[in-house]
Amino acid sequence: MSDIFAFNGSDNAGYAQPDPIPVEFSIPSGLERKTPPKWPRASEPELVRHYTWLSTRSHGIDSGFYPLGSCTMKHNPRVNERIVQMPGMNDIHPLAPEHHLQGLMAIFYEMQEMLSHCAGMDAITLQPVAGAHGEFTAIRCIQEFHRDLGESHRNKVIVPDSAHGTNPASAAMCGYEIIEIPSLENGRLDLDALRAVVGDDTAAMMITNPSTLGIFEPEIAEASEIVHAAGGQMYYDGANFNAILGKTNPGLMGFDAVHYNLHKTFSQPHGGGGPGSGPIGVKEHLADYLPAPMVECVEDEDGDVWYEWFDPPKSIGKVQQWLGNSGAVVRAWAFYRRYGKDLEKMSEHAVLNANYLRYRLLNPSNDVRAGIHAMPIDGAPTDIVKHEFTLNMTPLKEATGVTGKDVAKRLLDFGYMAPTLYFPMIVPECLMFEPTETESKEAIDQFADDFLTILSEDPKLVMSAPHDTPVKRVDEVWAARNLILRHPIDE
Repeated sequence: MSDIFAFNGSDNAGYAQPDPIPVEFSIPSGLERKTPPKWPRASEPELVRHYTWLSTRSHGIDSGFYPLGSCTMKHNPRVNERIVQMPGMNDIHPLAPEHHLQGLMAIFYEMQEMLSHCAGMDAITLQPVAGAHGEFTAIRCIQEFHRDLGESHRNKVIVPDSAHGTNPASAAMCGYEIIEIPSLENGRLDLDALRAVVGDDTAAMMITNPSTLGIFEPEIAEASEIVHAAGGQMYYDGANFNAILGKTNPGLMGFDAVHYNLHKTFSQPHGGGGPGSGPIGVKEHLADYLPAPMVECVEDEDGDVWYEWFDPPKSIGKVQQWLGNSGAVVRAWAFYRRYGKDLEKMSEHAVLNANYLRYRLLNPSNDVRAGIHAMPIDGAPTDIVKHEFTLNMTPLKEATGVTGKDVAKRLLDFGYMAPTLYFPMIVPECLMFEPTETESKEAIDQFADDFLTILSEDPKLVMSAPHDTPVKRVDEVWAARNLILRHPIDE
């Protein structure tokens, strides 16, 4: 049942191929099949049952709590799906003429305006289809900006050691040398370390705020001044934007470019590789380099309004084959139109839930509290983080041999998706949690109770977990070194 290709029902059942069309053609003898293709023999109900069964073996946000740190796996309102499936959104072709696309283009324009407003940017492109794709696009715009100024010698991009791994990867894809600076002991940005590396070869600094530790950088404006004084640009990784939306914005912090994760902040289902959307916003001096096309609103002297595509004069070109992931854009638009200025409450609840869960796990009254430490190192249960937090499981490992990975595996037995493991790498034995704003207090309390139960369990039980999942503990090192990239179908 687990392998549809091994399913062998009745002969000639389960598929219906039309009779071959009699066309005269020649196939080289070396390419002719010696045996018929080994299609699965399954009837329609058998096939439906197979894939329905298969779907129950996967965990998702609709299955249970999904506290994946740094990835914002939250509930996505179903009304968004109804809107994106309307004929005027769903049944159109990207190459249709503008007068057939006015409704969709109006949505694109509103999204550009809304994203510009909430991030303090001047121009927006909706073309990138992932967060890392947005990073790459923004860095390319910055690269062309420097080249236009005759400053092609700027070949270094600065990232803190707490950065998302996509930051240095995106900059390296643009040909930049990566300069990593260490964080302070409390997890925050080290301004002295920044001053020591900036210079006339600095192209940009890439940083998220709050950081991957869930900590807001209170000196971010000063960091921006340091980079700008050296002639560099500031890039804001918007992966954690749902922690500050409505409270502050990257423009106020001194950033020149930002990417948004519509699939995280603005409620677009994601996971398993997509679908996503990673628009970027830039300040005015970078606007001419944005990828084409973009949408503009045109009004004639009679007050009639319509929408047109336009290409920025120095555009870096297209970075996606069509106009962006329009389905994700429409879902995000529906989300923001539903909540509007109340989106500020999204940030408040995201921060509240993260701090409540953190306190539950770190409360000194817990008998098993000694098994985990807060991060940053001097963090206490009453410290305030933003939308996510990290734990250092080293004391538990030293006392019992149970690692952070063991605890994460055991959580699967309790019906949860494991939190992010061993990231950021500056936290030893790291577990990273983001409960998101859509989880109830009851759900968070239950998770906290189960987590603390695991810390008090027999170490042998935890170290051999998971026990109740379809696939038990796997040899991850072997799997990484012996990739199987295709189904082993007999030829």
